[in-house]
Amino acid sequence: MSHDDFSSEPDPAVAGQLPVGEHILWQGSPDGLNLAWRVYHLREVTGYFGILMFWRAFSIWWETALVGKALTSAGTLLLPFGIAALLLLVIGFLSARTTHYTITSKRLVMRTGIAMPGTLNLPFSAVKAANHRDFGKTVFAPSCGDVGVEISEGKLAYLMLWPHVRPWQLRNPQPMMRCLPNSAEVAEILVKGLSGTQTEKLSKAVSRRPVAAVVGAPSDSILNGHLAT
Repeated sequence: MSHDDFSSEPDPAVAGQLPVGEHILWQGSPDGLNLAWRVYHLREVTGYFGILMFWRAFSIWWETALVGKALTSAGTLLLPFGIAALLLLVIGFLSARTTHYTITSKRLVMRTGIAMPGTLNLPFSAVKAANHRDFGKTVFAPSCGDVGVEISEGKLAYLMLWPHVRPWQLRNPQPMMRCLPNSAEVAEILVKGLSGTQTEKLSKAVSRRPVAAVVGAPSDSILNGHLAT
């Protein structure tokens, strides 16, 4: 696997033209509201403006003891907050609309990009493990979670994958399907796909080796199908 695997060409899995012997296990996209809230930092922007508004209202009230004037002064920040929030919401929904995740029996496919779409083909043979994080429900956004993979071979560029990458894993970027409404189910499907690939690889390896060489093989030989939380 190399940087060339991330190309601007349409992917056969996304286009529905899969190779013989490969089939789609799951297809889906992120939730736009959750993308804006968690990935594009609408949550942090909301908190920042909330603190500013509170501090301005408190300062004016402390100096003048006039509640109306304090609230009016704090209210002047509503316009810039609204513009910033609207911009992040638009970006989040556009990103969700142009992002398509596909899990096949052989690989993980991530088609992303608003202005310049690209497709990442990640064969299961290059995947070491899967990880899942469920964020649960919040006041402003429905339940969602992230499902990612750890790569056992090759290396990808963090900025090329962002935001569909595990946060802060700069040295060893991990592709991640972000803000999935049914993340637990997707994680299970991914693990089953990984387990099936490893079982097939192990079967082929056994068929090419003498029987005596595989007698007493450990039962945990299949390592790539586990789920890390």
